[in-house]
Amino acid sequence: MNSLTSSEAELPPAFQEQMQQQLGPEFSVFAAALTQDTPVSIRVNPEKNAMATTGLEPVPWCAEGFYLPERPSFTLDPLFQAGAYYVQEASSMLLNEALRQTANLNRPLRVLDLCGAPGGKSTLLASALSRDSLLVCNEVIRSRVSVLRENLDKWGFPNVVVSNHDPEDMSNLAGFFDVVVVDAPCSGEGLFRKDPDAMQEWSPANVQLCSARQKRILAAAAPLLDEGGLLIYSTCTYNDAENRDNLQFLSQNGFRSRPLDLPTDWNIVEKAVDNAVGYQCYPHRVRGEGFFISVFQKTAFTASVKLDARTFRTIRALRPRETASAARWLQQPGDFSFWEKPNGDVMALSKALEKQFLFLDSALRNKGFGLEMGQFKGHDFIPSHPLALSTAINQQLPGIALSRENALRFFKKENLVLDQPVNGWLLAQYNGLNLGWVKGVGNRVNNYLPKDWRIRMDIKEYV
Repeated sequence: MNSLTSSEAELPPAFQEQMQQQLGPEFSVFAAALTQDTPVSIRVNPEKNAMATTGLEPVPWCAEGFYLPERPSFTLDPLFQAGAYYVQEASSMLLNEALRQTANLNRPLRVLDLCGAPGGKSTLLASALSRDSLLVCNEVIRSRVSVLRENLDKWGFPNVVVSNHDPEDMSNLAGFFDVVVVDAPCSGEGLFRKDPDAMQEWSPANVQLCSARQKRILAAAAPLLDEGGLLIYSTCTYNDAENRDNLQFLSQNGFRSRPLDLPTDWNIVEKAVDNAVGYQCYPHRVRGEGFFISVFQKTAFTASVKLDARTFRTIRALRPRETASAARWLQQPGDFSFWEKPNGDVMALSKALEKQFLFLDSALRNKGFGLEMGQFKGHDFIPSHPLALSTAINQQLPGIALSRENALRFFKKENLVLDQPVNGWLLAQYNGLNLGWVKGVGNRVNNYLPKDWRIRMDIKEYV
């Protein structure tokens, strides 16, 4: 073994040995890359065209992806808070190309993001799919569901379900989905540069634990796909136990590999085993972190569930007068039906997906779905924050343009003082994007940003 450089000395010895065997003479360049600054990349929201990308270097495999020259304070950018873009690691955007090459994105699909938090791949899927597609974003760990929900609310697409279930608990959805994405929990080798704590937690034993857990997840995910459906498996690791071994597992359990055609100048490495193939991003070869992805098509038959929306559900349809009151808040209210939850929350469901939403209301215990609209309080309707950020909102609703200073004060949940008196509900806006709701009472403007969304950073030096 060659003598170690200072960059190699910080890596766990067993990881060094693993990567030397895998990379051979490229190992030193790989180790040196881990000492360099992490690239900063974003993916813009195609439905909120407010992010200036002129002059930014594009991510080759994702049309909405761009590199930034430096890392700004995203928390203090009103455009980020409004869902104009998502901060996503560039290598993981390869999911976009995998979908483009293997799925028919022009037709309605039922798609499950099985391990969804914090929402990078979920928001990418929402953008890539047709607007009549159904996207279920699941997260197993309850404490991570809120950040997933928040990021999807910012993204603003109304065709989304957020659920909190173990994969094994979703067996009543057998054969329901056309695409299942499994971005599996892993040992995090590809994040060593981005997250040094991942290096401290790494061990060969943990790799084996992750590999076994991934196989359990894949075994539970497989029946959820219809015959001919696509399973996209990805990790942020390099080792064979979590990557190539799982390709073999899928090949031996009713799936066939779907190769991708990737340009050679992308410098993504093909990893083949038997009749299956996956694709590996290395930080010394691409401008991004470590990432592995593969696509499989289901060949085995699974008896599909019957889509029956007449079973017990927890929501009721709004009465005609209530519907008229709620409908005025949407740009195309005829495309939606309106419902009320037991807690009084009103939501809008796309009519094109209504039967599927109502079926999932019965099939899943822990879920939220549809566009959250608000609540009736007596004769008044109190609009919700997700409604303000939704791409379906009525574009003719009154709004008030805020300066950057006032936009940041809004996100600090401070009440604003305006030069002219305003009354009633208004959309707080910045650069043409909705930030949330305010209500004018004379010269005072009450701020209806949810408390959990309030930024806690000091903004004095930024205003």
